[in-house]
Amino acid sequence: MPAADNKRRATRLHHEIPVAYRSVGSFLTDWSTNISQGGLFINTRKTLPVGTAVRILVQLPGASFPFQLEGRVTRVTEFANRANMVPGMGIEFTDVDEAKRRELEQFVARLRHDLDEE
Repeated sequence: MPAADNKRRATRLHHEIPVAYRSVGSFLTDWSTNISQGGLFINTRKTLPVGTAVRILVQLPGASFPFQLEGRVTRVTEFANRANMVPGMGIEFTDVDEAKRRELEQFVARLRHDLDEE
């Protein structure tokens, strides 16, 4: 059962996926360390402020083309933090059409199944 302070609406899958993202005046590449149909966490020391809108390009394994997704930063973990947590930022997808949402769900389900078999 999830902790009371866990506000996630979708189960996240821990898996490294390269991502590129754009915000005002910058284009960056990093790694997503977990993903769900509702968002992802980007492992980075160069975090953006909470509330920042971002455009994300993510290449899901097996997909023909990268997904372009819109999102916003919902939480930030700074590099030098007392809890020794991975630095980065949580991104919530803000405008995902039904076809992309289904592909994300299928990717997460397929990867979860593959990982469970190992």
